[in-house]
Formats: sequence, C-alpha cells, structure tokens
Amino acid sequence: MNSTLIRSTGHYLFGALIFAVYGINVCPFIESLSLTALLTPIIILFSAALLCRYALEKKLRNTKLKKQAKHQFIYDFSIFIGVALLLAAYNKLVHSFPLESEIKVLLGIIILGFFISCDLSLYKEYNIGTVLKKNNQHLAPDEHPYPLTKKFSWFATICLLSIVFVVVLVINKDLHWLINRDPNIDLAMAKVYILGEVIFVISVMMAYVLLIILSYSRNLKNFISTQNSVLAQVTDGDLSSQVSVISNDEFGLIAQHTNVMISALAEQNREINLTRDICILSLATLAETRDNETGGHIMRTQNYVKALALELRKNRKYTVQLDDNSIELLYKSAPLHDIGKVGIPDSILLKPGKLTDEEFAIMKQHPQIGADALQQAKGESGDSSFLSVALDISLTHHEKWDGSGYPNGLKEEQIPLSGRLMALADVYDALITKRVYKPAFSHEKAKSIIIEGNGSHFDPAVIDAFLKLEQQFIEIANEFSD
Repeated sequence: MNSTLIRSTGHYLFGALIFAVYGINVCPFIESLSLTALLTPIIILFSAALLCRYALEKKLRNTKLKKQAKHQFIYDFSIFIGVALLLAAYNKLVHSFPLESEIKVLLGIIILGFFISCDLSLYKEYNIGTVLKKNNQHLAPDEHPYPLTKKFSWFATICLLSIVFVVVLVINKDLHWLINRDPNIDLAMAKVYILGEVIFVISVMMAYVLLIILSYSRNLKNFISTQNSVLAQVTDGDLSSQVSVISNDEFGLIAQHTNVMISALAEQNREINLTRDICILSLATLAETRDNETGGHIMRTQNYVKALALELRKNRKYTVQLDDNSIELLYKSAPLHDIGKVGIPDSILLKPGKLTDEEFAIMKQHPQIGADALQQAKGESGDSSFLSVALDISLTHHEKWDGSGYPNGLKEEQIPLSGRLMALADVYDALITKRVYKPAFSHEKAKSIIIEGNGSHFDPAVIDAFLKLEQQFIEIANEFSD
C-alpha cells in the first residue's frame, strides 16, 4: 500500500471516530442512541466510502497530472457529502430524527470532509511535485489558474464559520442537557462537562486546520527550495539549470516564467560568448598576420595551453586554481597573447634577418602594448575575469622563470600561471614551425631546447606536464598544421 492510500485510510478511519464523538457532543438525539446503533451505520458508510475512494484512486491516475490534485479534492469531498446524505436519511427513516438533527449530521460530516479532502489534495500535490523533481519533468500550468489569494480567503472563511457553527451546536446541545439534566448533578459539575466538550470540539477543529497549514507549508517549502537552489546556480553562472514546475497554480507559473528567463539568459550569454570568441580570433588573426603568422599558430597555442593546464591540475598544488572555469578562460584568452604586435612597426615586425638591439628593444614593448590595450578595455567593461586572464597572458608570456625575461623581469611564481603556461606553448610552436629567420625544427629538437630551459626559461612544473603530453602536443600540431 502506497503512502497516499495509507494516509487516506487513516483519515477516513479517524474521521469516522471523530464524527461519532461529534454526534454525541452536538445532538441529543444521537447521544440517546446505544453504542451499537450509533456505530453500525457509521462504520458501514465510512467503510463503503473508503472502498469507493480506492476505486476512484485508480481513475485518478488516468487524469492529467496537473488536474490530479484538484480532482482528488473533488472526489474526496463528494464522497463525504454522499456519506452525510445517506447517514442523515438513515437516521430519519430508522430513528425518526427531526430536521434539526439531520442538519447537524449533514454539516458535521461535510465540515469534516472538507478538511480531510484539503489535506489529501495537498498530499497528492506534494507527491506529484516530488516525482517531477526526481525525474526532472515539468507540469504545464494553466495560463490563468484559480488565484491563491482567493483560495486562502475561502479557506479562512470556511474555517472560521465551521468553528463558530460547531461551537454553537455544542453549546445549544449542552443548554438543552442543562435544562433537562439529572437534579443530582450540580452546576459546578455541569460547567466542567460543558467546558470539556467545547474544548474538545475546538481542539479537533484546530488540529485539522493546523494539519492543513503544515501540509501547505511543506508544499510551499518544496517549491521555494527548488526556486532558490536554481537561482543560486544561475547567480554562480550556471544557466543550464531549470526550476521544476510542480504545481498547477501561480507558483507553477512563477517557475515556468523563471525557466523562460533562464533560457533567454543562456541564449543571450551564448551569443555574447560567440561574438566575443569571433572578435578574439579576428583580432588575434590580424596581429599574427602582420607577423607573417597564420591562424594555425593561434589554434595550436591555445590547445597547448589547455592541455598543459589539464595535466597540471593533477598536481594538488594547482587543483583549486585550475578548475574547469579557469581552464576555459585560459583557452579563450590565449589567442590574444601577441595582440600587442599590432603596435610594432612593420619594418621591425616583418624584418627577415636578426633584429638590432634597438629594434629588439622596440619589439620587447609588444607585451606591454597588448596589456595596455586590454587594460583600457577592462576599464570600459568593468571587472572581467576573461580580460584579466588575457591581460596577464599578454603581459607575462615572455617573462622567464629565472627573471631574465621581459618586460618586467618577473621571476618564478611572480609570473602568473597563465603566463608560464603560455611561455612554453608559444616557444614550442615557434620552434616546430618555419619562420622567416629559421626552418621548422622537429619535435625532438624542440623538446631538447625546452628541457634546456628547465628552471631558467620555464617553470619546472610546466616542463613536467609538457613531458607527459608529448604525444598530445604532436597530435595538436598535426591537427592544426599550416
């Protein structure tokens, strides 16, 4: 037996017991019945109602998911109305109860049925939401669901009227009893008796109201926790998450609209990133073209950098620093490493022979030129992690581990990790490709030159990563060859 059937069975059985006690407390005619005469029709009718409820549960499964909670309420409430009518008719035909007694029976069971139906409907809604969240599925809520404010208003009104009605019935019945009481019962005892009945009835009513409030709070928590969790992920930059649409009401519409917003943001972000990548490659290609380079150099170096970063991440020292987002930023930023070359005169940049000291001094300005341009862009766009990484790469990829590099003579870990990675990637690609001043070297020769720079030109940790990636470097070079 599933949890829904267990809960409904408990409600119906407890409801039968409560009604029996209710009848004794509000109706002198019911109170006059023997225990057998009182309980027999109640047990039979509530048992039949429960069997009817089991049958309708099977029918409910064939209803649209978004309508099941509503239909659950309708089914349960209809069953209780039917029980009320049958029990009132039975008392009229068998015991000849007056109209006043019939009204008390009818309204008592209907009030009880209302509270039980509300709780079972809310429980059905909760179970549906739990399954949808687990399977990452969504409801399609109605465009104009019945407003929650009206639901709350109706519920509060019915609760208030029910409590007032039942208390009045209890007091009315007790006044009748007080007038016709046994003379041997003094007023003090009568007062305790009447007060006890009133407290009991009010306690039962309030318990049902509290149960429904707790059930609704549970459902609301289910929605809010999902909404907050997804919005927190979106705040952190994850636009792949979606809020589970788990109810056919205004909260379901909020979740649906949130998902539309997230999807729009994701598409906008994709377009922005695509535009950024195109601009980066265009600028980088322009810079490399002026240096007699090709687009292959850009593709090779950025893939070398990514491969080195992924391998270096296996070192516990760099695990946190080189998370997925950081590696992606390195990969996207790498093409801008030589953007500063656009500021170097053609006479120096395209010179086939060896540069003079004066010319080389000018050439060594390109890292700073690129960094200045990126700093200005960063100032215009605000705090940008992408531009920060691109700036570090541009400024420091010619620095050396021993401090003999340029433009600022940084050494060891004064050089950002991005610059240390780019330094090896750039030198390796320069060695294995043909330049106007040199032929292309083999991988083995390039490897030996890089090893010679271990601890002087290059970070030893980056060298270790490179040596573990030799075959991957060769494959990258072949894949993006000129």
